[in-house]
Amino acid sequence: MTIEFILPDIGEGIVECELLEWLVSEGEHIEEDQPVAEVMTDKATVQIPAMHAGVVNKLHYAVGDIAKVHAPLFSMTPDATDIAHNEQAPADAAVDTTDVVVDLPTSTSTSTSNANANKQVEDFILPDIGEGIVECEIVKWNVSEGDVIEEDQAVVEVMTDKAVVEIPAKNAGTVHRLYYAQGDIAKVHSALFSLEVEGGTDQSESHSTYQGTSAEKARSSEATTKQQTSTTVELSKFKEGEFEPPVAIPGKVLASPAVRRVARENNIDLNTVKGSGKKGRILKTDVINLDSNSNEASKEQAAHSTPTPNASAKRDINTITPGDVRTEKVRGIQAAMAKQMSASVYTIPHFTVSDELVMDSLMALRKLLKPEFEAKNIKLSFMPFFVKAMSLALNEFPAINSQLNEDATEISYFSDHNIGFAVDSKIGLLVPNIKRVQDLSLLDIAEQMQDIIEQARAGRVAGEHLKGGTISISNIGAIGGITATPVINKPEAAIVALGKTQKLPRFDEEGNVSAQHIMAVNWSGDHRIIDGATMVRFNNLWMSYLTQPEKMLMHLR
Repeated sequence: MTIEFILPDIGEGIVECELLEWLVSEGEHIEEDQPVAEVMTDKATVQIPAMHAGVVNKLHYAVGDIAKVHAPLFSMTPDATDIAHNEQAPADAAVDTTDVVVDLPTSTSTSTSNANANKQVEDFILPDIGEGIVECEIVKWNVSEGDVIEEDQAVVEVMTDKAVVEIPAKNAGTVHRLYYAQGDIAKVHSALFSLEVEGGTDQSESHSTYQGTSAEKARSSEATTKQQTSTTVELSKFKEGEFEPPVAIPGKVLASPAVRRVARENNIDLNTVKGSGKKGRILKTDVINLDSNSNEASKEQAAHSTPTPNASAKRDINTITPGDVRTEKVRGIQAAMAKQMSASVYTIPHFTVSDELVMDSLMALRKLLKPEFEAKNIKLSFMPFFVKAMSLALNEFPAINSQLNEDATEISYFSDHNIGFAVDSKIGLLVPNIKRVQDLSLLDIAEQMQDIIEQARAGRVAGEHLKGGTISISNIGAIGGITATPVINKPEAAIVALGKTQKLPRFDEEGNVSAQHIMAVNWSGDHRIIDGATMVRFNNLWMSYLTQPEKMLMHLR
């Protein structure tokens, strides 16, 4: 009877590996757990052991070939006494004339125990987050391996180039394995974590990609080439926890990427760490304990020694020395901003209009209304006034609320005023927008803005708030800037930057000097759509609603 050894899921989202070396030859008799092949992934070099004793029939790959996870790696004829213990085929199966595909149970949908067969381990596949996003960065795991979680419980925070979102569990169960470390990049449609669930789920309804596909493909291949049927034999001894593909290789350290990252961050050579895990695997606790012991030893040594002028600098691995260069990947929101701003500057001919806005009347009105808003637990800033005044002015100047298509052959005029505002969030610059401002009251705008800002600063803005904007406001004055030339948020046609309010001397119409509260406003417009005169007239109308805010009452519904 021939058995195909299926290359197991090595974890970490790895789907293929390079065959570095065969440690056995065709026709050779091997023992159970004997290393058969050495393979290299993009994470590490590991050895693959045999699942039982027998004779190697065929090696399916040559050295240097790329082997696929869940594809046959080699075939063998197991010893009769060995396979008899593991076979789970029906009693009347003609196993003496049938090739058997041995598909090592992986975390996609696998029985976790012969003694507890009603439990299964299933992979959670990272879903399509939308907006054409194909990958995301792991920001924080909210659970640990071994935790019992509930359906819809937030499992992990991931950051895309749009925002930070939480991924919930689709089933209740016990977290079996986390495939990525914090800071890793996870691919959409790859396994994010595995979960042990009671009885498993109906595969037709599950998000898990495992539906027997790897075994079916292997069986189909065998049937095509040998005109024989195949039967999947599940070997319970290879369930997660007993079967562990990576084994220690002489001269190589056995540790996960997450452990290696902790070691790098603490300047620890893993070759000096004794692993407490199976087969000498170095665990995170091994590294942390070593670092703690080292720190204690360093403190004790420092207490009994006379420090030299540079001793503290040498001990501090975070010390910056002249000439140091730190290089980081451009990811997430920062990468999205770089791409968006470059596209805007290189494709939109910008022009700028600047003016001074007298804020005294608006400040008085805000002071009057502020207690009323606070009674409703809403903070009233100047922004809701700017937003509402802008919407009123857009009614008279639809070109400011328009967009040019990519090849500049069509202009779209939007009846909805979806006004965006820049937020300096913890993950970078975000520009969420408030939809249909033309239909909202000042109270509505303030309430929505407060909710969106809280979400943005936590990095969890809903996707609907980040798309569909028609014009934007950048309030740089909130952090102290006076003037700025804003970059248009493509494909919009205009944006305004608001500076901080300053108390400055100004001449009135009669030539008298008086103190006024002045804010500098700076517009950038798309000169393909908007000419200078139109922008100035629009700005004049917008500012009139702000210098005389009672005028807005004429247009409130």
